[in-house]
Amino acid sequence: MTEIDAQVEVLMSGAAYGNPEARENMTRELRARLLECEREGRPLRVYCGYDPRTSDLHLGHTITMRKLRQFQDFGHDVTFLIGTFTSLIGDPSDKDSARDQLTMRNVEANARSYAEQAFKILDREKTRVRRNDEWLAPLDFADIIRLASNFTVQQFLARENFSKRIDDGKAIYLHEFFYALMQAYDAVAQEADVQVGGQDQLFNILVAGRKLQSGLGQKPQIAIIMGESLPGTDGDIKMSKSLGNHIPLLAEPWDMFGKVMSLPDKAMSVYHKLILGWAPAQIEALEAGLSAGSLHPNTTKMQLAREIVSIFHSRAAAEAAQTRWDEVFRSGSGIPEDIAEVALPAEAEIRDILLRLKMVGSRGEAKRLIQQNGVRLNERKVESLTATVSPAMLPAVLQVGKRRFVRLVKANGDSG
Repeated sequence: MTEIDAQVEVLMSGAAYGNPEARENMTRELRARLLECEREGRPLRVYCGYDPRTSDLHLGHTITMRKLRQFQDFGHDVTFLIGTFTSLIGDPSDKDSARDQLTMRNVEANARSYAEQAFKILDREKTRVRRNDEWLAPLDFADIIRLASNFTVQQFLARENFSKRIDDGKAIYLHEFFYALMQAYDAVAQEADVQVGGQDQLFNILVAGRKLQSGLGQKPQIAIIMGESLPGTDGDIKMSKSLGNHIPLLAEPWDMFGKVMSLPDKAMSVYHKLILGWAPAQIEALEAGLSAGSLHPNTTKMQLAREIVSIFHSRAAAEAAQTRWDEVFRSGSGIPEDIAEVALPAEAEIRDILLRLKMVGSRGEAKRLIQQNGVRLNERKVESLTATVSPAMLPAVLQVGKRRFVRLVKANGDSG
């Protein structure tokens, strides 16, 4: 096997396009582009885009990052693209309604830590970090008309999520068409050889990006579309911040550990494959052991949780997280000893306390958790949405879900 063949085998691993012909075409084009770059003495220009619509990336994002890392390990030029401009619209792919539009202030705040999170996987020294407002913001209306003339309305309406909305009588807004156009221009602006993405990006990369590059005189990029998506903590639906089934890369070690432990057993194989990078033979042995009973599901999941926390934090953090897990779920007390203390100077509504301490993302989330019996005060369920805590009730332990705790104490000088 030649070096080029070895690269193609690794770089195409895990890619899927919905039909074998597309995969064959992309494999053939990748081999040809690698040979071309070898003759020219340059690396492939490779990128993947990440829209900062929220402040944190999650484990699901690391699947494409690991593919980028494979390109880096072969010496190619990799760009981690932060979608500072595309985020203003939001990708309509696989969405049954229009996304809320963000402001640039929202986007800037969310984007601040994206690159640092990515360096958990990518090689910091070999990663180019760019923002797509660099080339999208200067475009004027004449530019947009010129770019849009490369596409037909029928091409966009053929997308499954748009056609489904039409059938359901749901609105499709004109600005949603612009997203694929802007992402396609990302490829043009960077003269990309390869773009990596998930299944929800199939149209944007394989159709829009390649078509616009061809229309503007560039060689069309090779699309590396990852075939599997990481299920969320429910074990079924693709991990998503908006669905609340995600595991953030910025999660505290103990919280990350606990979220992994909450996975249903059926999700363990795919996590070992997509996050730990286990080979097919290892996955087969894992599944056989679980089926035969030689491997205990809880022990196996605990090992998985330790490995994941070690990757994104440290081995020491993973061990501490397991210790905390044991305290909560094996000691019988239900409350760990090393929880943070926060002074409460005056009576406050529990929903406001949860939001102020960032134990929830919004008052709406706090409302939902209370209604679902997910909030406790001193191990008793909080049942009223207007429940309050006063200094006279302190100290008290406030708990959200199974893993988030805070000890509320009296403020200094408050004799209560």
